[in-house]
Amino acid sequence: MFKCLLLALASLCAAAHAVHAADAPGAPEAPRPASRAEAVAIIADMRRIVAPQGVERSEMVRIGGIAQAITVRGADRRNPILLMLHGGPGYVAMPTSWYFQRGWEDYFTVVQWDQRGAGKTYAANDPALVAPTMTRARMLADAEEMVAWLRQEFGKRRIFVMGHSWGSSLGIELARRHPDWLHAYIGMGQITDSPESERRGWRFALDAARADGNAQAVRELEALAPYAAPGAPVPLKDLYLQRKWLGHYGGAVYNRRGFDAESAAVRLAPEYSDAELRTLWEAGDFSSSHLLAQTIAMDFSGITRFDCPIVIFNGRHDYNVSASATAEWYARVRAPSKALVWFEHSAHEMFNEEPGKMLVSLVRYALPHAERAGDVAP
Repeated sequence: MFKCLLLALASLCAAAHAVHAADAPGAPEAPRPASRAEAVAIIADMRRIVAPQGVERSEMVRIGGIAQAITVRGADRRNPILLMLHGGPGYVAMPTSWYFQRGWEDYFTVVQWDQRGAGKTYAANDPALVAPTMTRARMLADAEEMVAWLRQEFGKRRIFVMGHSWGSSLGIELARRHPDWLHAYIGMGQITDSPESERRGWRFALDAARADGNAQAVRELEALAPYAAPGAPVPLKDLYLQRKWLGHYGGAVYNRRGFDAESAAVRLAPEYSDAELRTLWEAGDFSSSHLLAQTIAMDFSGITRFDCPIVIFNGRHDYNVSASATAEWYARVRAPSKALVWFEHSAHEMFNEEPGKMLVSLVRYALPHAERAGDVAP
């Protein structure tokens, strides 16, 4: 017995030595992906849906007269549909969904959709032909068509719609117009009074710059005054300058300076070809040039009565879309049921910033609405 123990200890020591040797200077490098293709293949295989009732689709659907890109992923197609309306305009969520979404798919059939003029949808269509259709009315009509298509395709009477930032401006209208289509509406970075949100974001950035002694930021932000004055449109160049410093001081992503980490993660998106990635940011600029000025002028603060449940996920440090303005609006909302969930360590990207809490919150605050309707897998 003693001899066996000595042999086992010798084997463990040899293994430990091998591990340390691999880390030593001059040791051969550990294997690693040699290309984007290898990296995304690893991610795709790790997140592959293998459950017998699962669904894993990536396709083009004809919506609003053009081909529009979606992914549909879930461990059991009998679970409720959750459609995510991305922000921006043009800031698609599909290419980072490999990071934040996998847990959702055990409870929901999750649909990512690259809207008109964005992401893979932009790459699949002639921008010159799409440009005249880049209106808010057309975008809302697209959202209505997409919800109708999902309900028919999957045999669902109701689905969940979750709108983020720009997408929340579409989502709130869907909730108001079509409550009978929804188990609940979920808003993240919910747009309410956009001009007031802009003013609060500017004030946050200016106060942070002054506290930091950042003379350049103070000078540039003060030059914007009166920023987002009532009745005056905000020039996009002023908006971008405000956003530069707002992001620098963590008002977009908490304790980070902007979206650099998320932008880098986009390169690992299994759903995107190299060609589609090359046009991704061009698509964002295209969408913003047509829709952003109108977006930051919108005021939904008077829409407070809904006939479907309302769930709001609010980043405590969100100044990109003012969390405080959203909370004030929420206090006046009347709905069959409502819930406000604070993400204490998030700004505008709670699904990336606190993915664990995001999953728990979806299961706790949204899923019961589908359970009560019998729209979950046995």
